[in-house]
Amino acid sequence: MKQHTVSRCYEFKGKGLHTGVLTDMRILPAPADHGIVFRRTDLDVSVRAVAGNACDVSFNTTLEENGAKVILVEHLLSALAGLGVDNALIEIDNVEVPVLDGSARPYVEAICADGLQEQQEERRFIEIREPFTWHDDRSDAWIGFEPCDRFEARLTIDFNSPVVGVQTCDFDSSADYASQIAPCRTFCFFSQLEQLAAAGLIKGGDMDNAIVIVDRPVTAEEVDRIARLFNARDVEVRQGYLSNVSLHFDNECARHKMLDLIGDFSLLGAPLKARITAYKTGHRVNTAAANRILKQLSQDTL
Repeated sequence: MKQHTVSRCYEFKGKGLHTGVLTDMRILPAPADHGIVFRRTDLDVSVRAVAGNACDVSFNTTLEENGAKVILVEHLLSALAGLGVDNALIEIDNVEVPVLDGSARPYVEAICADGLQEQQEERRFIEIREPFTWHDDRSDAWIGFEPCDRFEARLTIDFNSPVVGVQTCDFDSSADYASQIAPCRTFCFFSQLEQLAAAGLIKGGDMDNAIVIVDRPVTAEEVDRIARLFNARDVEVRQGYLSNVSLHFDNECARHKMLDLIGDFSLLGAPLKARITAYKTGHRVNTAAANRILKQLSQDTL
């Protein structure tokens, strides 16, 4: 199988979910064996999309290299990995990737319209040779890996929420990423919003780029306060969600977590051949497991 890059330059402009800053970003073709590299044009610094550069993985995946950061890379990286893009240069003139609609769909629709450019060099893969499980040391989350001749994943989420419930999502390399995973939006819980805002995050959050789950009884005053935070009007709670959200899938939250997982594991630098079982995972667990795989790979024990 050959490596691929994008066919032309794609431009995106929008605000960052956490910083609220407006960013111009371009996705450009890159030569074979280039990998995915961000170029902070405002700093003239490159940041490689590799697991060792993941520096802040609490609420998103942030990369840092040469003193420069790029925030919220996971949705874009997921789109590129999901479509099979091995090499791309991403020029960005600010610190955070635009959140757009909170999913990977805007990137996927733009790139799919032209198809990919095949390159001469062969694609390399990372293969799991022996089963192992990565257990999180701060929670009951875990990820299991087994040998497989392709990428397969089953993911389960459980937030102890009567609204979301326990959701699962299955995905493998033969599935249609563009229709099944890319449209699924980021989400958070109502009870997290003021905490996130107090931490200086979600400055760019609004009703159009995130699903807000109302996981406890709330008062009209609380809803109004959150509406002001988002500069929104006519906000209400409907069937456990803030405002009039229409879910793309019954398990959209689990599918978005799969979207994140695909993006985070693209930081391995090559497509992964493994059967993954993931339970209650997030960016911190995903990137820790990816770094463990790379460490073991360097020791040639996988």
